Amino acid sequence: MDDKFVIARRIALELQDGDVVNLGIGTPTLVADFIPSSKRVVLQSENGIIGIGPLTDEATDIVNAGGLKATITPGGAFMDSSTSFMLIRGGHVDVTVLGALEVDEEGSLASWIIPGKMVPGMGGAMDLVVGAKKVIIAMAHTNKGKSKILKRCTLPLTAFKEANLIVTEMAVMEVREDGLHLLEVHPRFTVEEVVSLTEAPLIINEVLPMKGVTI
Repeated sequence: MDDKFVIARRIALELQDGDVVNLGIGTPTLVADFIPSSKRVVLQSENGIIGIGPLTDEATDIVNAGGLKATITPGGAFMDSSTSFMLIRGGHVDVTVLGALEVDEEGSLASWIIPGKMVPGMGGAMDLVVGAKKVIIAMAHTNKGKSKILKRCTLPLTAFKEANLIVTEMAVMEVREDGLHLLEVHPRFTVEEVVSLTEAPLIINEVLPMKGVTI
């Protein structure tokens, strides 16, 4: 299975019935494909949709926050941007899932700019990671062989100490008061491989196989 789908499938298991969830662009949008029909999860898009549905190739005026053509589920609603961000800033989003360029052992994350490179803007990430009750980072473990999970972020921060869970194609890690705990490892890898490719020190107690993964 493609690494992005491994990450998305595992994150879908974190979502609970009744959750209001914001999915960032890229890998996070794939999470919607793995939410079981037995769970009622309401997806919110910061451009003004609550109850956004799957992507579509059909002609439509509905787009998600990433500008991709999307649908809306029965009971969904449209709103202006200020109302959408009132939901986010008011703490009404249970979970936000977003990618990151870097994340560190304290849960700080950098996701919006690499100095000297052009970017379209920071989007709603800064509001989402502060306003959501739980922040899940969906990201590749490394970039060209270098760890993206650091002792301290080196790029400009999106938020300080806000990430709760980090899910990569290799492992699941939880940010706690005492540091970064390694919870699960994909069966393709060993604990030693994960440690060697993670700059941040990992606290290791019981490590389980990654949930939702089939070999």
